[in-house]
Amino acid sequence: MSLKEKILTDKLPKHVAIIMDGNGRWAKQKGMLRVIGHENGTKSVREVVEASAELGINCLTLYAFSTENWNRPKVEVQTLMKLLVKSLKKEIKTLQDNNIKLNAIGNLNDLPKKAHNELLDVIEKTKNNSRMTLTLALSYGAREEITSVIKDLANKVKNNIISSENIDESIINKHLYTQNLPDVDLLIRTSGEQRISNFLLWQIAYAELYFTDILWPDFKKQNFYEALINYQNRERRFGKTSEQIS
Repeated sequence: MSLKEKILTDKLPKHVAIIMDGNGRWAKQKGMLRVIGHENGTKSVREVVEASAELGINCLTLYAFSTENWNRPKVEVQTLMKLLVKSLKKEIKTLQDNNIKLNAIGNLNDLPKKAHNELLDVIEKTKNNSRMTLTLALSYGAREEITSVIKDLANKVKNNIISSENIDESIINKHLYTQNLPDVDLLIRTSGEQRISNFLLWQIAYAELYFTDILWPDFKKQNFYEALINYQNRERRFGKTSEQIS
């Protein structure tokens, strides 16, 4: 039985999020420029997106560029933005053919104009697709997102649009970038690092965490299947006892 055949379709996570780490180290190990690692990383994106759609996963969110990534060398940032534009143009046919809707979260206005326009164009063209939602986190930081929510709610309370007594988890969810997405069930991070790096801090409250030493450009469908099987072998109790959920 193949790894794919071992995956239980009735126990799939509804929302998988991935911190795609290790592109630079992958390139360095091979004596190549970091940009080559980023370019090869796009192949892994394609594999995971295809695998998710084939299996029936509803939502896939990829940490593509953090607010902290703007501090990287200027040349690398410019190259990453050019690669984003190139990838969007190249992959729109794949998204349409597979009925995948593209979504994006983060400070999108911080993106270079060309990248921003290309992103909005693909989002518009795929908005009616319904098989799966692929979300790119771009210029994204969870602390910034939560700070923005607090400011927004504070202004609404100040202007008597909402009462502070009525603020609960559902209200907060409606003000997040991910307001149209379910909470994350499974968070995957590649490259051996075992930290969250300011990614979806609110949304991963009950997520299962899966860390692998594999560098992102080497992360393929089989590795994704392994992560899903590992997830399905865990008992998710959400504060209850084993007996309560059995």
